Amino acid sequence: MVRRSYTGDFVRSSALNTATGLPPRIDHYFAGLQGRWAPGYAVGLMRDGELLLAKGYGLASLEQNQPMRRDTRLRIASVSKQFTVAAVLRLQSQGRLSLHDDVRQHLSELAGWPHAITLDQLARNCSGLPDMLELLRLGGVNLDLRVDRATLLQTIARCRHLNFEPGSRFLYCNSGFALLGLVVERVSGQTLDEFLQQHLFRPLGMHATQMLLACDQPVAGLASPYLPETGEPGRWRRAMHGFEQGGEGGLVSTVDDLLLWAGQLLQPGPDMAALVAALSERLPLSGGFASPYARGLEHGHWQGQATLGHGGLWPGYRTEFLLVPAEKLAVVVISNDSGSNPYKVARELAGLVLERSPLPAGPSLAAWQGRWLDAEQGQLLTLSVDASGRTSCSQWGAAFELQAELDGSWTPLRGVYEFRLRTEGPEGLSLDIGAGRVAQLQRVHEDGPLPAGLCGRYRSKDAGVDWRITDDHSLHAEGPLLKAQQPWMLHALTPNLVELRSTGYWMQPNQLLRVERDAAGRVQALHVDTGRIKHLTFERSNEH
Repeated sequence: MVRRSYTGDFVRSSALNTATGLPPRIDHYFAGLQGRWAPGYAVGLMRDGELLLAKGYGLASLEQNQPMRRDTRLRIASVSKQFTVAAVLRLQSQGRLSLHDDVRQHLSELAGWPHAITLDQLARNCSGLPDMLELLRLGGVNLDLRVDRATLLQTIARCRHLNFEPGSRFLYCNSGFALLGLVVERVSGQTLDEFLQQHLFRPLGMHATQMLLACDQPVAGLASPYLPETGEPGRWRRAMHGFEQGGEGGLVSTVDDLLLWAGQLLQPGPDMAALVAALSERLPLSGGFASPYARGLEHGHWQGQATLGHGGLWPGYRTEFLLVPAEKLAVVVISNDSGSNPYKVARELAGLVLERSPLPAGPSLAAWQGRWLDAEQGQLLTLSVDASGRTSCSQWGAAFELQAELDGSWTPLRGVYEFRLRTEGPEGLSLDIGAGRVAQLQRVHEDGPLPAGLCGRYRSKDAGVDWRITDDHSLHAEGPLLKAQQPWMLHALTPNLVELRSTGYWMQPNQLLRVERDAAGRVQALHVDTGRIKHLTFERSNEH
């Protein structure tokens, strides 16, 4: 287990550090932040139980000119999910629930659900539930609006739609972990934070970690969150977020605490071994296909070695928790800059520790720049290559960098996302999206005319959302919480497939709308795909 030291920046004197000159190399890596008025990183490195480095770079508060430190607390967002599952596993070991329980047994609000979904399917991101954040977003709700836990539960309970048969596919879903956190509270009679403090955090010495439900609760030592100012490099603005957070992403922590946890995952003590094995266990999907997701943890590969970990993303906070078990290496990177990429940084730091050269850049994708579509699979993406040769992809409104793999494919520098791209000649791309599904992408050229007969009103009972499409190619959304202030724009892709570009705080998401017509050719419904919702139906209303 990692031994604690004083609260200032710390580098452990070890044979590895002395032999490799690791601390100066890490400092050099972050030299661009030296003396800058910019958000920063809290970084922790550990190998074989040796704390190599715990240090801050940049600023935790631009307003107060407060430096980032090893003991700075930051929101770790979805890295919280593994702790929520750990709480469920503790309750199972106490005989108070089972991973095989139907979630409806524990949450009366879901009694009307027609679907049997187990706690294990929630924990492994294969439940088929639509994501609660995206359900609200379809009604114009962005993450800066104040939304409490009761409203989020109502959003989940209202929706009877499934993206797929539970257990048959992996698709990331915040709803499942929100429900697991609530199950822990109902079964234990404690808040999720109280249960975690008693059964995990205090026994492990993780004294800086806590569940921070409210977005506006003051917390000592918490870094302020920032967004890069659009079109103005080197300038930032405060990130706003209003959602209450629970089992899906509500923890604040430090690099010290997360390295303590990493030590247990890499070399568990006797009382942690069964829990760690259950967290990291991979099970096949019902069709026999492999899933990258265990229980609150993701399996991956880096330079030919297996990895385990998770990322976190929330307005103004980004986290990467990376383990390379064969090397007994843990890397923790947390940033208060939404423009940062801790996923990439963590792997580059791992390369510095292990003295690994970066993978070769691979062939350029410059000839494949532009928009690509598989209308049948509902996959739309945009590729771009900058002056330095870096390849980026944008899909569902999120932009991410691509890296070349040794087998000639391209994968995203981001986690929990099934995506492997291959070139198929000069005018084709294939995209492996998991569970045996491969999209065959073709170029998208200029927008054509929108499908005829789209104008009118549509309603999704599952989302509680009303849409109105007008003849100026715009869509006006109204959900159970508010009416979207700005119209969203429609762009034609095929005679019966439309891209919907919505406005939003922090991100500018897009959706795909598939048009359903009756025998006479009249539009009857729209079937909507987003990054985490598939085939959600908006039925046409006869109202004008």
